[in-house]
Amino acid sequence: MEITEQRPMSPAGAEEAEFIKAASTDDTGRFALLTERFRRELLAHCYRMLASYEDAQDLTQETFLRAWAKRQSFQGRASLRTWLYRIATNACLDFLEKRQDRTPIPTELHGAGGTGTEVLYLQPWPHSQPDDPHEQAVAKETIELAFIVAVQHLPARQRAVLILRDVLGWPAQQTADTLELTLSSANSALQRARATMREHLPEGRLDWNAKAGEALKEDDQRLVAAYVRAHESLDIDGLSALLREDLHFAMPPQPGVWVGRDQTVKGWVDGGFGRGDYADWKCRTTMANGQPAVAMYLRRPGAATYEAFSMDVLRIEGRLIAEIVTFDSEVFDWFRLPRQLEAG
Repeated sequence: MEITEQRPMSPAGAEEAEFIKAASTDDTGRFALLTERFRRELLAHCYRMLASYEDAQDLTQETFLRAWAKRQSFQGRASLRTWLYRIATNACLDFLEKRQDRTPIPTELHGAGGTGTEVLYLQPWPHSQPDDPHEQAVAKETIELAFIVAVQHLPARQRAVLILRDVLGWPAQQTADTLELTLSSANSALQRARATMREHLPEGRLDWNAKAGEALKEDDQRLVAAYVRAHESLDIDGLSALLREDLHFAMPPQPGVWVGRDQTVKGWVDGGFGRGDYADWKCRTTMANGQPAVAMYLRRPGAATYEAFSMDVLRIEGRLIAEIVTFDSEVFDWFRLPRQLEAG
């Protein structure tokens, strides 16, 4: 299962020579200029490994700290970009080795019976506009939530092998060397990782051509607009009509996954949606993980402003919403969304 492929690793050249010079003279300013342009894609790489935006930020910074500490060891035999990815990958592996809680856990499937596995540490990726120059390094990367969740089911080194080979397009030997594996071990890990991914990806999503960064289709835009109208007007029937019958709904870090449109909508209504403190909503649309997202603001009775409440990240299939993952309002800052909206 080949997922997507980044641009090939560039050979060592003038940039690498300049980096070696900056490293030998301890030129921190030049070091920062040469490495900072890789921050966004390294952040995406760490996020894909960890599924947590906060942890990815920390590990990206750790990557630059390690790069500075190891600057004298860089000889230019590989590109600067490759070298930084190696450091980032190993920083993430070190983190995962220490943090044993970074694995999916069994969870109850409400409405469907039985149990499944859930990534409670999952956080959304604040996706910028496709024409944002800082986003171009990420626009062709696999970043959708379903992929991020599926990757978390892999053991750490299998995860790294899959990402390096099938997402970044690294050669087999380069991947094996980075992870200190034999070539046969790396290839075997890749095959096992691909098989596991097939088990956890949604149906029809084995071919990941990286939709992240593309503009929403017109039909999807209309669906999201209808979702906003139904939410703001408290139209339960209209909201239900936008959802697939086998809808999946989750609210990490709270455990539990609701399966089924009717069961999920009933849970919303039983929880108070549409009445009392939960009857006055405003919404803002955005993008998260290359998917449509809706930021929810709630105005309590007597309040002068709408306060940030939650964010719904939507997965659309067949012109209906197939999955909703809801995150707490703490994520609003990452998306540069206001914490309040004025009434009216």
